[in-house]
Amino acid sequence: MEKITALSKLGIKYLYRYKKRYGFLLAALVFGFAVVTYITSSRDGMYDNVYYSAQSHYAGDIVAVGYNHNYRGINHLNQEEITAILNAAYETRLNPKHTMFRTIYMDRGIVYFNGNAVVQKYITGCDWEAEEHIFSRMNFISPLASDMGDDGIILSEPVARELGAVMGDSIILEVDTRWGQKNTGVFIVRGIVRDFSIFGYYKVYISRLTLNRLLLFEDDDCSAIGFFLNTPSSAEKRRVQLQNVLENKIQTGTLVHDRDELEIETNIEWEGTKVFLLTLPVYLSEVSDLLGAMNIVTYFIYGMMLIIILVSVAVTYRLILHERAREMGVMRAIGFYGGDLRLVLWVEIVALGAISLLAGFLLAWILSRAAALLSFSWFPSFEIFLKEGRLSVLFLPETVFLNVILIFIVLITAVLFPSFSVSKKHLPCLLSGESL
Repeated sequence: MEKITALSKLGIKYLYRYKKRYGFLLAALVFGFAVVTYITSSRDGMYDNVYYSAQSHYAGDIVAVGYNHNYRGINHLNQEEITAILNAAYETRLNPKHTMFRTIYMDRGIVYFNGNAVVQKYITGCDWEAEEHIFSRMNFISPLASDMGDDGIILSEPVARELGAVMGDSIILEVDTRWGQKNTGVFIVRGIVRDFSIFGYYKVYISRLTLNRLLLFEDDDCSAIGFFLNTPSSAEKRRVQLQNVLENKIQTGTLVHDRDELEIETNIEWEGTKVFLLTLPVYLSEVSDLLGAMNIVTYFIYGMMLIIILVSVAVTYRLILHERAREMGVMRAIGFYGGDLRLVLWVEIVALGAISLLAGFLLAWILSRAAALLSFSWFPSFEIFLKEGRLSVLFLPETVFLNVILIFIVLITAVLFPSFSVSKKHLPCLLSGESL
């Protein structure tokens, strides 16, 4: 152990002594790791933003939606169906982190204020307290009212600006009932959210009880029940389990996997309400394809950077060993074994790698902060990948750890053969300056 400690200290001293020779190798590792870390963290950040946006918009990782052709395209679940869904969730031990009930009215809602009118794509009836975890992550232009009440409404900032409405103003909301009649309600603006994405631009939030009454539902009815899982990656598996139990209780639709399948299934005529269990990939099939393509590009750039790092390290390290051949010959001559020499060389490289990765992570963090200053508002529909309109990164421990492991694998691969080769050279060859 004392010998290993002494050789390790010697390796650190040699690294410091030959810091200029290792300069290019250090720069290559720092830049390479910074680029790799920034690429993967940006991808994780965009994944997280789009997943949160979709999760909050569609109300969960698994969503039970009631389709009924008699209600003019308005989704609906009555108490019998709600009870069956909750019982099925209990029997399958779904144990969701959050369970949310929403009434959703789409396409024909209109808000009026001061002679202006704006059509809304989504009128979302929610339970304010149950969705506090959703609203806490939203970016409001002023603090959300503490008591939203049954007459409170949340607008998006672009729509509020178009209407000319501010906090505290009274506006009128018009919807069609499930039987097709017009119905209106007066609401007070108690929240304005800064949301320019396709999910939130033309969307308002009101009380579920109030929207139910506007649509002529029963007070406790809803359109969808959303389950937020503790492990979102298991959503598809848990959906299948929930489907197997639920189809024995009420009328259910077949499991669909994208929007095209959903449209085909919901266009088939049936009597009463049919419950479909949906996951986010069903809603976001087009976005999932885009994320898949983005993933391929990311892995391609990732692989190219690793190859560049490998080649840079291999070439630079061979040059360094060639310049130090006589020195290593002298070390062998004074009693160092080949294994001792290799240990010294490996300690140099491991120490260099650790320093490079720390510096590379710092550079990646600086790059992420610089990228956050750029605006991507010119990119249509890119807002769902952004956080508050800016590109954000997410340094996930598992991703960073994987990057560190891969860089060290590349580093060791590049130096292993040269270090073995030079340590086994005959002493006369080393003293003459022949390294490899």
